[in-house]
Amino acid sequence: MPEWSVTKPLKLTLDDPVHSLRVRLVRGAVNVVGTDESASRLEVTSVEGEPLEVTLDDGVLTVAYRDLPWHNVRKLLKRDSWRSSAVVSLAVPAGTTVRIGSVDAATTVSGVKGRTEVQGVNGDTTLVGLTGPVSASTVTGSVEAQALSGDLRFSSVGGDLTVVEGSSRSVHAESVTGSVMIDLGRTGPADLELSNVSGEIAVRLPEPADAEVHADTAAGSLANAFDELRVGGLPGTRRITGRLGAGSGRIRATTVSGSIALLRRPASPDTEAPDSGTPGTEKSDTPTEKVL
Repeated sequence: MPEWSVTKPLKLTLDDPVHSLRVRLVRGAVNVVGTDESASRLEVTSVEGEPLEVTLDDGVLTVAYRDLPWHNVRKLLKRDSWRSSAVVSLAVPAGTTVRIGSVDAATTVSGVKGRTEVQGVNGDTTLVGLTGPVSASTVTGSVEAQALSGDLRFSSVGGDLTVVEGSSRSVHAESVTGSVMIDLGRTGPADLELSNVSGEIAVRLPEPADAEVHADTAAGSLANAFDELRVGGLPGTRRITGRLGAGSGRIRATTVSGSIALLRRPASPDTEAPDSGTPGTEKSDTPTEKVL
């Protein structure tokens, strides 16, 4: 089994097949990119403290500290003596399954078609162009995702989720104080289930939108840019409900004290915007309804 103990900057090219990547890092940064090449490449540009262990065993490439477990990475916050840090970049076949656990480390994953799982404590995560299913969990770090087409599951205590130009058919996100911002770039049905306690929830939908909508907040404000939806309720039960298009998809958003906004995405140049049914009313991507 190939194995390296990395104590200084290093570059490796691995010709043996890699189908699974596991990275466990404390401080620094990890960058992973999926490629069309069969070989994998590893570059460690900075390493301090404990040696970084690299192994390739039966297609599983592991880059980690020896005493850093994958499960329950949050326990490492109690280790005041941990002073290690590394900056790691990897290029792996696009179909590779990627699992990353990090503490105080920035994480970037792009171009991966296999399943991606990111578990972080402090440190932001950036996900770009992933087509496989994605699971991301954080404590305080934010997650920014662009052009994702795989299903997305997100959970956090205080971290924010921002999805731009998303085409995922399923997005399930929950947070306590973090905000959830979803910008869908695809038409057709999608399943969105979003919840938090005090953070803002905002969803921007493309034309033509197609979903059953149920959004409610106990103490926050509501904003709605769709004439087809109803805004109402009593104090403690403010809601946006109704059907957009055929109602094939589902949007469910729930918060206690945070605000909820449903926004309209401008139609693409080659798509004619549907008639709003209200003569003289121009479509807008900003919420124009009553705010409760």
